[in-house]
Amino acid sequence: MSENPARPSPANRDAWLGLVAISLGVSLVVVDFTIVNVVMPPIIDDLEISAFGAQWIQESYAIVLAALLLVMGRFSDILGARRLFMVGTVIFGLASIAAAVSPTGELLIAGRFAQGVGGAIIMPTSLALLNLTFRGPDRGKAFAVWGSTIGAAAAVGPLLGGWLADYSWRWSFGINIAVVALILVGVMKFLRPSPRQPGRIDAVGAVLSVLGLGLLAFALIEGRNYGWWEPRKDFGPFGDGTGLSVIPVALVAAVVCLALFLFLQVRLTRGNGTAPLMDTSLFRIKSFSTGNIATLVIALAEFGMLAVLPLWLQYALDYSPVRTGLLVFVVAVGSFFASGASFGMVEKTGPVGLVRIGLVLEAAGLLLFGLPASSDSQWWVIAIALFLYGMGVGFATAQVTNVVLADVPPRQAGQGSGIQSAARQLGSALGIAALTSTFFTALTSDLSDRLVKQGTPEAGADQLSSAVSDSAGAMISGLGDNPQTASAADAARDAMSHAIQINGCTCAALLTLGMLATFLIPRPKQGAQQWGEGTASDAAPDAEINAGRTHA
Repeated sequence: MSENPARPSPANRDAWLGLVAISLGVSLVVVDFTIVNVVMPPIIDDLEISAFGAQWIQESYAIVLAALLLVMGRFSDILGARRLFMVGTVIFGLASIAAAVSPTGELLIAGRFAQGVGGAIIMPTSLALLNLTFRGPDRGKAFAVWGSTIGAAAAVGPLLGGWLADYSWRWSFGINIAVVALILVGVMKFLRPSPRQPGRIDAVGAVLSVLGLGLLAFALIEGRNYGWWEPRKDFGPFGDGTGLSVIPVALVAAVVCLALFLFLQVRLTRGNGTAPLMDTSLFRIKSFSTGNIATLVIALAEFGMLAVLPLWLQYALDYSPVRTGLLVFVVAVGSFFASGASFGMVEKTGPVGLVRIGLVLEAAGLLLFGLPASSDSQWWVIAIALFLYGMGVGFATAQVTNVVLADVPPRQAGQGSGIQSAARQLGSALGIAALTSTFFTALTSDLSDRLVKQGTPEAGADQLSSAVSDSAGAMISGLGDNPQTASAADAARDAMSHAIQINGCTCAALLTLGMLATFLIPRPKQGAQQWGEGTASDAAPDAEINAGRTHA
């Protein structure tokens, strides 16, 4: 009796079960971006930490992750993607334990730094594993699942954080341990060892890239807190004593480090010595170079809006953390819906077509709740808009990654994945910096104008609007509880709604730029490779890919 050809082979089933483990690893990294924002109040109360310490608990993770992505992408090629993915997962698990049991804010910050190291290993190696594991039509489907996981996990974080905050903030880190165990079992059981490319790490390039990317991420994320030029807070020798913020110094240092890094990588790519940390020849691949531009622009809009949306829901609409989490979770529902729909669409439409559909849906969702946003916006209108937005994330985020890595040779999968992850991470950092600054600037300005119209002296209006902005809107409820300041609270809610309108339109404009960037991506030639149906690099037999190499 012949085997049913429609029935998946055991090897194929193993690949899909392995994808579940990969997706769980990615979800850990993304959830820990957003979950901390919701549980910060109980952390501050329990550990009695300062605002400065709270800030570093939130931001240290993102800065370390961004700084190490390129280095870890190169390590993935040398050591093997599967082996390094498991190492990163173990580091993330141990760091989560350290964070969960931290008795002081300083130790919690150290745990978050270590989580950033683990996350920097997981992200590029997860992409390298997908690039090496899936071929043909399955490739587009696998990237659809991977991309939907990112969008869904970003939305799950606030919901999970709001729920766990009712028990203990420590569970927001402790819950990672069970997931880490599942990931390790799944990877070892269902994913084959990855090919390794013998070589050495470019040590000078590694130092320059870590410093350059780390300083750039720090400046972009912390610019609003420390001041883009004039100091708002002291940082080491910089501050009121020098009259200069640390941010422009960090930006200049980042540009110098990255310029030296790029110069060195071009020289190493042309030479025959140590392999470069970032093979600049990859940028001769049109789909890779233009796809990374699209990735950066898309990340600007996606992560920037998710950074301020929960603030508007909680402080302008007076939603509880759990209700806020439930509403933001609609983004995850839309993302998973798009993942399922893309399975049948990717072969007909192609990854670039799905990216464009996703960008249109994202922009439509943002404008649907952004343009009419007010302090009495209806939850069901917001839910519909966020569902459309989530569908767009599910289509665009996954398939733009498919496009970027489509023509990257398997032996350079780690480097290509590291560069793509760095583009996404820097885009998200820039988006969070730009859009939060836009949001709070609009909030401060509009609230001051509204207070002046109510009869508040201009100096007092500026002071109160700055205080509301510095609290990220948290003091609005206190203003509303006092009859003497109730009108100021109403003005603050309206001003925050005005700010979300501006952000919605700004994000939609950025997504339009991302759409324009996709038209720079070349179409596959007839009779050659077809995206989603295999690539030139995919066609190489496994025996040729693995020949002469040791395995993880």
